[in-house]
Amino acid sequence: MALFGSKNNKEDNKTAKPDSSVKKVVKSDKKEEKESGSMKDLYSEGGVAKASTKKGKTIVKFSEASRLLVRPLVTEKATTLAASSKYVFVVDKKANKISVTKAIESVYGVKATDVNIINMKGKRVARGKIKGKRKDWKKAIVTLAKGETIAIYEGV
Repeated sequence: MALFGSKNNKEDNKTAKPDSSVKKVVKSDKKEEKESGSMKDLYSEGGVAKASTKKGKTIVKFSEASRLLVRPLVTEKATTLAASSKYVFVVDKKANKISVTKAIESVYGVKATDVNIINMKGKRVARGKIKGKRKDWKKAIVTLAKGETIAIYEGV
């Protein structure tokens, strides 16, 4: 009995007043301030964050943009395509046309009119007797409207 307390302690606990440090939490029946008006708003937590406006332009921030756009592809052919408002990027293997469009708009602030995606096979390579293969990768060719540019190839 000594380990669990005596009968007197149990009676004292019954008559004791409730602890003043414990507060009651009252839930309010108010509606949430944020109402989802469209399907686009439902998926805002997954990739697209808030949209902001600057000087009449709407800039959408895409949280996965840094992972989707790996790097711009700087080759001779890509620089000649830039003259016709087409820019080439190495993108993530899981990227699709919609996500690439959102990422370009988020990072560079320009709207893409067309996106073409190509799966590229890795080259077979040999280092002496050891043979191997480079990783497969994905390339996106982004077409912008006339007059819009991205400053990627400056100084190349």
